[in-house]
Amino acid sequence: MMTPKLREHFERELLQSAEAEARGDLPASWTFLERAHILGQAHAGAHLRVHGRMFTFAWRRGDMHELLGQVPRLLLAGPGSLFGRAPLGNTGGARVGIFTPMPIPEDLQALLREARLPSVSRAEKRAP
Repeated sequence: MMTPKLREHFERELLQSAEAEARGDLPASWTFLERAHILGQAHAGAHLRVHGRMFTFAWRRGDMHELLGQVPRLLLAGPGSLFGRAPLGNTGGARVGIFTPMPIPEDLQALLREARLPSVSRAEKRAP
């Protein structure tokens, strides 16, 4: 379960995404979705929710590559989170490998560390 602080930041990223899209700043909107993905990927419900948002974002933009890329992610997000198989730091979009771990931005690392997620500890141990 997400800690209250992590949930607050996750929800804030989703809200900022919606606000950025409403004002026409699509790159910023997508970046906020990616950040929400990183924060939520260890939690099945949050992980699915972000991929749902990415899917609908792609639908509204008519981005078929992203739309089709979100389908397998929607199918795998829940089980990936439940079994601890979500790739660390992966931003969730179709333009990155579905199983590719990625660096986690420092501000998000701090939030995840506070939430005591084992995935962040594993990533820190692997970092050079």
